[in-house]
Amino acid sequence: DINNTLSTAWGSSYVNDFIDRGRVKKVYLQGTPESRMAPEDLDKWYVRNSSGEMVPFTAFAQSYWTYGSPRLERYNGFSAMEIQGSAAPGYSTGQAMDEMEKLVKQLPPGIAFEWTGISYEERLSGGQAPLLYALSLLVVFLCLAALYESWSVPAAVMMIVPLGVFGAAMAAFVANLSNDIYLQVGLLTTIGLASKNAILIVEFAIHKMDEGMGLVEAAIAAVRLRLRPIMMTSMAFICGVLPLAIASSAGSGAQNALGISVIGGTLASSIIVVVFVPLFFVLVRRVFPGKHAQAKQEQV
Repeated sequence: DINNTLSTAWGSSYVNDFIDRGRVKKVYLQGTPESRMAPEDLDKWYVRNSSGEMVPFTAFAQSYWTYGSPRLERYNGFSAMEIQGSAAPGYSTGQAMDEMEKLVKQLPPGIAFEWTGISYEERLSGGQAPLLYALSLLVVFLCLAALYESWSVPAAVMMIVPLGVFGAAMAAFVANLSNDIYLQVGLLTTIGLASKNAILIVEFAIHKMDEGMGLVEAAIAAVRLRLRPIMMTSMAFICGVLPLAIASSAGSGAQNALGISVIGGTLASSIIVVVFVPLFFVLVRRVFPGKHAQAKQEQV
């Protein structure tokens, strides 16, 4: 009865409908405005007790001012408070989310948190990135193994990938970039370019070995033949993404992250490829001679 009286007097309660000049109108029961404007007006209201007597609210309740949130929100059926923010300069969203989780753990028992929106999607997909990278490298390795008909030669190409990624990571570190989706796209682009250059050198080295050259001579000849094309394509690619690296307009943060990481990775991979790919190729061929060495032994 107490709740019904308060909700009806201070709020409203639907009674029924009536027809007024052909239109259906609703009837609501509500206290007069002058009797429900201030907390002190609670003294004006009575409720019937179990004995049938009218008892004022002041006999069993009191009113006072307090403060609360202007918005009452619920999330998954629980009372909740929405917190929105962004990472400080020099920090990624993942680092900011990790710090928020540490702060929430310091709250009293009974208080929990859940991510929603873009943050929820980031947390959901964050653990999948290493698996996707590993799966991509596996697919590339299998394709190269089918191309060269060898399980060892693709290793010479795959060993150059970490060096290209190192160049992109160093460029991002020097430019104080955060590890966001744009930087990851730049890393993937760098991996593709480094692998492409390595494939060209390995391909020509294998052709030279088929023509009868020795292992070291074939690797050196392949580098000499592909040095100019590799440098030309790399410089052209760097010039193409340079506007992204130096952009300063609206939305330039994403452009800078992509351009700087790609330029750093391209420079590193272009210089490192011509030095380390022949070394890796010779090393792998000496450890796993393959069919070329077996064919020479049979001829002898």
